[in-house]
Amino acid sequence: MAIVGPSGGGKTTLLRMLAGLETIDSGEIFYNGESLPLDELEKRHLLGFVFQDFQLFPHLSVMENLILSPIKTMGMSEADAKKKAVDLLTRLGLLAHADAYPYSLSGGQKQRVALARAMMIDPEVIGYDEPTSALDPELRLEVEKLILQNRGLGMTQIVVTHDLQFAENIADQILKVEPK
Repeated sequence: MAIVGPSGGGKTTLLRMLAGLETIDSGEIFYNGESLPLDELEKRHLLGFVFQDFQLFPHLSVMENLILSPIKTMGMSEADAKKKAVDLLTRLGLLAHADAYPYSLSGGQKQRVALARAMMIDPEVIGYDEPTSALDPELRLEVEKLILQNRGLGMTQIVVTHDLQFAENIADQILKVEPK
């Protein structure tokens, strides 16, 4: 699914609410036909979030960026976290960069590291906030291929974008939002 609309329309805020990163004042969220209590969103790890600017810790290696959250927030052992990280890095073609720091990675590599980090918590849904903003056309196609690959694997994804053409290429459903 893609959420499209102009700046200020609430696209990113909606995604952040689903991830438990923003407070929801009122309303209900339905997932798989059931109303989700608002305090359950963060606890359930419903949404893994790939931030627009990746939000990688610059002082941590790729591996350290991936294993930090599962160890600290989910109580995963370091050995299990590293095994899972190696599996994801291999799948995303990044294993050779496990000891690299974010400054040494290309934009496309940072995007894949951010995706791997989001996948470390086994979310039911991956949310992308403007994944193609400020990317050149070649990297835009790389991101498009990655999203389509995950879609082919049956992964549920929500992509926030202002790029309608990109949304049409990657989404089976498009939600248009407008500012009030």
